Amino acid sequence: MADTPHLYLVDGSAYIFRAYHRLPPLTDPEGTPVGAVYGYTTMLWKLADDLHKADGPTHLAVVLDKSSHSFRNEIYDQYKAHRPDPPEDLVPQFPLIRHATRAFSLPCIEEPGVEADDMIASYARVAQDQGWNVTIVSSDKDLMQLVGEKDGARIDMLDTMKNARIYIEEVEEKFGVPPEKVGDVLALMGDSVDNIPGIFGVGPKTASKLIAEHGDLTAALDAAADMKKSKLKERLLEHRADAEMSRVLVTLREDCPLPIALDEMKLEGVPPEPLAAFLSKHGFTSLLKRLDAGTGSPSRKTDLNPARQDTPGAAASSEGSRQPLPDFPAVDRSAYECVQTIERLEHWVERAHAARLVAVDTETSSLDCMLCDLVGVSLALGPNDACYIPLGHGGSDMFAEKPQQIDRAAALAALAPMLASEAVLKVFHNGKYDLNVLARNGVDVSPIDDTMIISFDLDAGRQLDGIGGGHGMDELAERHLGHTCLSFKEVCGTGRKAIPFGEVPLDKATEYAAEDADVTWRLYQHLKPRLATEGGTKIYERVDRPLVPVVAQMERHGIKVDRTRLAKLSEEFASETARLEKEIHQIAGTEFTVGSPKQLGDVLFDKLGYKGGKKGKSGQYSTDQSVLERLSGDGAEIASKVLEWRQLAKLKSTYTDALQEAINPETGRVHTSYSLVGAQTGRLSSTDPNLQNIPIRTEIGRQIRDAFVASEGHVLLAADYSQIELRLAAHMADVPSLKEAFANGEDIHARTATEMFGEVNRDTRGRAKTINFAILYGISRWGLAGRLGVQPDEAQAMIDTYFQRFPGIQKYIVRKLEEVRERGYSETLFGRKTWFPRISSKNQAERQGSERAAINAPIQGTSADIIKRAMARMMPALEEAGLAHVRMLLQVHDELVFELPEADVDAASAVIERVMAGAAEPAVRLDVPLGVEIGTGTSWGAAH
Repeated sequence: MADTPHLYLVDGSAYIFRAYHRLPPLTDPEGTPVGAVYGYTTMLWKLADDLHKADGPTHLAVVLDKSSHSFRNEIYDQYKAHRPDPPEDLVPQFPLIRHATRAFSLPCIEEPGVEADDMIASYARVAQDQGWNVTIVSSDKDLMQLVGEKDGARIDMLDTMKNARIYIEEVEEKFGVPPEKVGDVLALMGDSVDNIPGIFGVGPKTASKLIAEHGDLTAALDAAADMKKSKLKERLLEHRADAEMSRVLVTLREDCPLPIALDEMKLEGVPPEPLAAFLSKHGFTSLLKRLDAGTGSPSRKTDLNPARQDTPGAAASSEGSRQPLPDFPAVDRSAYECVQTIERLEHWVERAHAARLVAVDTETSSLDCMLCDLVGVSLALGPNDACYIPLGHGGSDMFAEKPQQIDRAAALAALAPMLASEAVLKVFHNGKYDLNVLARNGVDVSPIDDTMIISFDLDAGRQLDGIGGGHGMDELAERHLGHTCLSFKEVCGTGRKAIPFGEVPLDKATEYAAEDADVTWRLYQHLKPRLATEGGTKIYERVDRPLVPVVAQMERHGIKVDRTRLAKLSEEFASETARLEKEIHQIAGTEFTVGSPKQLGDVLFDKLGYKGGKKGKSGQYSTDQSVLERLSGDGAEIASKVLEWRQLAKLKSTYTDALQEAINPETGRVHTSYSLVGAQTGRLSSTDPNLQNIPIRTEIGRQIRDAFVASEGHVLLAADYSQIELRLAAHMADVPSLKEAFANGEDIHARTATEMFGEVNRDTRGRAKTINFAILYGISRWGLAGRLGVQPDEAQAMIDTYFQRFPGIQKYIVRKLEEVRERGYSETLFGRKTWFPRISSKNQAERQGSERAAINAPIQGTSADIIKRAMARMMPALEEAGLAHVRMLLQVHDELVFELPEADVDAASAVIERVMAGAAEPAVRLDVPLGVEIGTGTSWGAAH
């Protein structure tokens, strides 16, 4: 231990709420809710054990809030007035959390009428005055006022969420001022969570700039009188009293009576007896086993002196790359078994039943799960305990010698009961593919877990140490296991010498295939526990995992397309693009390849002399859509023609031609592939073919949708959430006028037009609609100006007016950006995290792009979560209503498409609307209704 005492003060209240929101509901043997208690216990266990083993910490105490009322309520009766009451199932857990702290033999400090922050401040100052070093375990910005050094004794902070130290430099980077001036910044910017008023409209950047320029709050307020006329000046003058009161509210008391002496906080390890009694009483058997085994904490240690990160966001986003290597033996491919007899297969199936968990992978003849042949199946029951069952190996020549292997039908018959058994958990990586392959071979699989989905729910958007931020097996094996998997090219070759997997010799095929199952098993053991400790359980269990078999079934259903109609559209598009090409050449005065960006750029800017051409690193002019739209707006007819030509050419190649080629010869339908990890916000993405980007509001887009048709005697039903993102914004930003409008069924764009422009007509409603959606995407004045065709100053005036009419939206945006900068990620109402590693980038374009995405991600992500929940519940609800024959075919943004007999439209519509409207509940209760619009027709286009 170090000679200088080192006191750690844990902000226990923050731990409690983190634990509650991270874990699913749990109850102990007596039926008492203990989910937050369990999470708090695991977090405190890890912290106490890590600090005891580290070189430096000598004393530790946990500080909790005793009650919600403090001296600040006497100063301002609205202090924390808007904070919701604790969740009903959390209230009985508060006393148990105190018991948990004491079970660790740690001091638990709480005083009535005094907030935990004030107790922490008082203890920190007393300890510092005695020459002790102090670390505050918290990320609370209010506590950053305490950071600094006095006579060689320092106070710093440890953010265990980001595994990062916070000292003077980090505080200055966050606030632009030293720690002793943080209170002045907080007084100006206020705090919506604690309902500290500050000065409305003054955000962190403005507050920081004012204090940095003028020195302190009083000087900044005094200087307002001499400022040029502006909204900022008006606000500073008008709300001076609010800022001065806010300064008192954010000031930490450092003179609270100390109920426990510093010497009583000495950290001497965790005596096992009281902890064992606590764990046993509340049924925490896994923790009790860990205690009995003598393991003080998980294998990963908190780094008490991590290398400093460039930004808070970077620190948070890279944490996922510092996961420890699991305590597994190195991958040994020679240990895998090639199963070639039914007796050996039955042996593996029996062992899988006993193990209750098996990793499964399939090998196929191609990547198309709807056309491929099943070549083999691999299983893993532990590290290096894996096998490969070849089912379709041998040369393509009918006379080629085939290796010994089990008859496919016999092997699947032996595997099927285990794969369908509720008593055996099947773990896949990208299991949707394997479920489809096995289903096409008559084998149903349930229940499942999926390591690709788990990884996505933990690390979506995270920037991970140069290995890559994807969720493919090879990337995850490198990142988490330190292992490089055999590549498909190593096994099958490349180019002309490449062979199908079914022709790979069995020894090599076994190494490759069994390794996939082995790695999947290892990844599962490593990633699944992180869901509980990092807050991913709710989104995985309540949204994403149930969706895997649902989406797989949708892919198998596919949708019928009218080949004749598509061929006719292709001809029409070809004729139209040829006509446009001639007109473009005529305007240019020369023939050139319209599809060549280089040739087009030369024509536009060199030959025709249009202004504003910019060359990139390649030396050619940029001719992307924004450039052409700008030129078109300036009256350049050729740019308008090229935009039209590009749209038609893309629609022809992407849809009318590609859809004909995508028709499955066995089913006569098109089977798109949905990615559950393709969009960072959680939205499903569609490929092969992509059905997400068909234009919605154009006549051409409608013609393409007309080619998606129902089978004879059936219709297509399209169920679409109405303005769901605006509804969610009204709820999440708590905007009374918008909530009222949705509750009354008003036209929300007309309501906005009235608020913004004082009247409703076609023009003002159109502008209001653009503004409504643009604001949610964090649009800039220049971006809005481009969309509305106005000057940037006029666009800024519209944004200002919007925020004046709907101040909750502006507060929401400020609050979300502040949260993301602090934590590195945003979060949906269902707990889906999206990481933004460049949110504090010094590169303006990167930073602003991240900010725009961070504003929208919680709303768009919550929308995605809701429709996923609706999809997972849909078929059980339809089956219960006697409508099991209704098929869910497509999911496109906020829309679900079904195929059903025309006679069942009314009954199915009622079920579908009910499920979609109530999809958020009971996990989330919204303040606005979810509107669902339903249409039917013989084609997708007619259903709209």
